[in-house]
Amino acid sequence: MSRTRFIIISGLVILFGIIAYGGWFYYTNLRGVGPVYLGGYTPALDNLNRDRGGVAGNQKFDNTPFTTLDGFKVSVLMTKLTAPRDLELDPRGTVVVSIPEEGRVVALNEEGGIGKIQVSEVISNLNKPHGLAFDCNVDHCYLYVAEENQISRFNYNIGEYSGSNKEKIVDLPTGGRHWTRSIIKYEDGLLVSIGSSCDTCQEEDKRRGSVQYVNLEERTLTHFATGLRNSVFLTKHPTTEEIWVTEMGRDFLGDDLPPDEINILKRGGNYGWPICYGNNIHDTVFDKNTYIRNPCQEPTEIPSKIDLPAHSAPLGLSFFPDSWGEAFKDDLLVAYHGSWNRTEPTGYKIVRLNLNENGDLESTEDFMTGWLSQDKKSSFGRPVDILIRDDQKIFISDDKAGVVYLVEYFE
Repeated sequence: MSRTRFIIISGLVILFGIIAYGGWFYYTNLRGVGPVYLGGYTPALDNLNRDRGGVAGNQKFDNTPFTTLDGFKVSVLMTKLTAPRDLELDPRGTVVVSIPEEGRVVALNEEGGIGKIQVSEVISNLNKPHGLAFDCNVDHCYLYVAEENQISRFNYNIGEYSGSNKEKIVDLPTGGRHWTRSIIKYEDGLLVSIGSSCDTCQEEDKRRGSVQYVNLEERTLTHFATGLRNSVFLTKHPTTEEIWVTEMGRDFLGDDLPPDEINILKRGGNYGWPICYGNNIHDTVFDKNTYIRNPCQEPTEIPSKIDLPAHSAPLGLSFFPDSWGEAFKDDLLVAYHGSWNRTEPTGYKIVRLNLNENGDLESTEDFMTGWLSQDKKSSFGRPVDILIRDDQKIFISDDKAGVVYLVEYFE
């Protein structure tokens, strides 16, 4: 056999091997990826925006896509936003939204009435701004913004919806797989969530895969909780003031492993990643070391508080305020952004977790569905963050459809 022929045959064998492996990998892991990319904004959302009637109490009409729990109706607060993400309330109750792709933070000004929302630009020229947090008193109002590379502070002008006098508080690590940075006020500082640089690895930069405490006076970061692969959103329990976070598990362990999680943060806690997942289950696919002890056990590693369906991609979470009354007390809404690493799609909805006074899960029910097509091959949107206001209004961002929804309780 000539050298040229050998090279051609070898090249073809390698090429067909790569194609075969790619086909196997797709069939095993990615058959459900379609809804992430296929579909998009639907004219039915324009109907929601125009007539304000929306979807009410488990009924669909006007070609709208949503179904909700009884007692709620859905309409569109604002469209044509580029991938809106984090939602926060300013001191007057105005919804403020981060737009990472455009490097902006905007306010959805309702002063003209709920049907005449104005988009006011608060800040621009930022580096993938994601998390937002307000810290206001009688003398001043600060808006903290978690950019990919740093946490910045601005003077926030209440009523004018504008930020000025940018100051860098701390640097944050950049690059790698997870770029979002989320923040929440905690004690005299902030907590910031920094996702891992990888799917599963031992991080060289120990700030990755953790939640850090930000000392605002010293402008320093210290470890608060570790072993958190990608806890994109954080919220505070209205009674205990504990910090609850969603946690997205690793990929490529099949359709049903590992569970995504909800965790309650404890200072100094280790939540297991990359060695453990869920209820302290050892990830032996990644970690093949031999231990003297079980590598996933309390008190060294803290198990998940609540396990969620694998690959549902939980993002925003929000407790119902006490002002909503006993029917909603202690309950939690969670946004399932939707799967990609799964043979059949899951997620693409808002779920209500019915919790008891100890925070233990009693039941789960779909709160709002309809983003995923009936054949599960496409989606027009993907829910991201949830903001529940005292006046029985709920706001939901959607980074695929470019929408912020308004969900109102009418009973």
